[in-house]
Amino acid sequence: MHPDVHLAVEHYRARELRAAAAPRPALARRRVRAVGRRLGWALVETGLRLVHRSGPAPQCGAKTPIAS
Repeated sequence: MHPDVHLAVEHYRARELRAAAAPRPALARRRVRAVGRRLGWALVETGLRLVHRSGPAPQCGAKTPIAS
């Protein structure tokens, strides 16, 4: 095979491989973002449940009587 033809075939093959591989990383990033988003909302929900159960928070600077 002539070197120029061989080079043209390799360029064509490389272009096809890049086109086939391009969509996959974007899909993986979307999946990672979706998992992160679900985890974030699960943590928010857990925090809200903990706050709701604990009742009112103590006032800052409130003095409590010291038992002697």
